[in-house]
Amino acid sequence: MIGGFASNSLALLADAVHVFSDVAGISLALVAIWIGSRPASAERSYGYLRLEILAAVANAVLLFGVAAFILFEAWRRLSEPPQVASSLMLGVALVGLLINGVSMWLLREAQAKGLNMRAAYLEVMGDLAGSAAVITAAVAIAATGWAGADAVASVAIALLILPRTWRLLRDATDVLLEATPKGVNMDEVRAHMLSASGVADVHDLHAWTITSGMNVVSAHVVLEPDAEGAAVLDFLCGCLSGDFDIEHSTFQLESPDRRRLEGSAHG
Repeated sequence: MIGGFASNSLALLADAVHVFSDVAGISLALVAIWIGSRPASAERSYGYLRLEILAAVANAVLLFGVAAFILFEAWRRLSEPPQVASSLMLGVALVGLLINGVSMWLLREAQAKGLNMRAAYLEVMGDLAGSAAVITAAVAIAATGWAGADAVASVAIALLILPRTWRLLRDATDVLLEATPKGVNMDEVRAHMLSASGVADVHDLHAWTITSGMNVVSAHVVLEPDAEGAAVLDFLCGCLSGDFDIEHSTFQLESPDRRRLEGSAHG
């Protein structure tokens, strides 16, 4: 940020503000992970696991604000391009490129394990591309003298931020709305459950995500008259765990005449 102010480069400042927002976002993620590790209680039966998702939403909102500021300032500067110290701009951007490259390498495996770590990885990837855009603009200014290249690079950085931020917000919102987890086909889940010996019907079937990597399922299972409940439960739990990687499942076993008592509101 000091380099951005000293060189009067909006592109460098935009990249720096983006990194600064990453620090805030990763700090939120760390706090969420720390609090989320606390045990469940009678008041919060799932503990604080959902805080990870709330942190991801807050991070996305912050990044949207950063992108809006960059686009507004770039539009203002395009009409009156200020003088930019391209040599200082280039030097700071090269350092940023190196640091972001190391950061991406450190996060390469962890980013597949949760929304927050994926958010961190995507943010660093955007920072790397941002540094490359700043370097390109600095070279263009030094070669041609056109200071508007700085504002153009700023717009490129903002456009890099927006799509991945939208994806992060969409994924986090899906968790908060308890949407069906990605990769879980409910028709296939229902078909597997109906294939169990002793199962006559399945209704009120729901699947949702508590936090990254923790998908859960609940269902009402209608048993055949001669079915053994314990055997059916063992099969269903093993089926969901082995075929769909769902370790936490809750089943209500019912007799055939129970369905009519519950009305027609079940899915």
